[in-house]
Amino acid sequence: MVADDALLMAYVDGELSSQQNQELERLIDASPDLAQRVSRLMASCLPYEEAFARQNLPPVPESLKLSIAALAAQHSAARPAQQTVPTSGVNSADKADSVFSRLFAFFQPKFAWPALTFVAGAACYALVLQVGAFSGALKPGFDTAAPAVAQTSPWVQQAAAYQHLYTRETVAYGAQPPEAVTQTLADIRQIDGLALRVPDLSSAGLTFKRVQRLRFNNKALIQLVYLPANGAPVALCVMKEPKPDQSIAQQSVAQMNVVTWRQSELGYALIGEPEGVDLNAVARLVADRSAAQLFAGVPAPMWIAAIQR
Repeated sequence: MVADDALLMAYVDGELSSQQNQELERLIDASPDLAQRVSRLMASCLPYEEAFARQNLPPVPESLKLSIAALAAQHSAARPAQQTVPTSGVNSADKADSVFSRLFAFFQPKFAWPALTFVAGAACYALVLQVGAFSGALKPGFDTAAPAVAQTSPWVQQAAAYQHLYTRETVAYGAQPPEAVTQTLADIRQIDGLALRVPDLSSAGLTFKRVQRLRFNNKALIQLVYLPANGAPVALCVMKEPKPDQSIAQQSVAQMNVVTWRQSELGYALIGEPEGVDLNAVARLVADRSAAQLFAGVPAPMWIAAIQR
């Protein structure tokens, strides 16, 4: 049993079987770090619904009520067709159809919010994805087979919006144990067909924290999360893109700074907050393949990521 965040949250929310509870509790008894993570998750189980109900809010326009009710009905009708969320992050990529669906499957609150609130939040999330503006410029020294595109890929929009929800505390408390990272990398290589290497970005002041297998349009979207000494986390996302190579370009997507490029039919997106790490310098470190590599015991080519042949 791998005690990742999804499993711990399911334990705190009382969603595990008796056998799973017993197995996990044995791990908790043997690991002070694991016990501390569970304690912090339990501390976050607050009466959010009651707090929300006490807010003095203006009346909701009738037209908005009708629109949201229609969206809620559509969401409820589609729910039976959805697959059950797994308790292990290792297989989560096979169960979700997009970053958006996995996000809301993973972060299920113990105290359910009203359907009106959930759908309104989902609608706001969808609006955020529509406002990413391109402001990139080509950087010298990186050979290309095609000029930079003035359009943000849909998967980059989703990944940036997902990363926007991260906080420093979320990542600091959710570092994966090495064995979980090794298992996830093996799944990425064997199931997703990508021989991913984790770059060591410590020279840029970034500490590796976790790797996640996400899905976008039923394709693998890999997220590597790093934490700087100060400030918000940074994510390096990788997805297969069978298109010509693309030079490094900077964009603004979902209120996040995003540096993108494409090499060997793989798309890369380095995502962070505007007032944070110098993403262009970090992207150069990764794109030039000059960064060392973590978890070198997992066999893979020298590329940061390469299609498994």
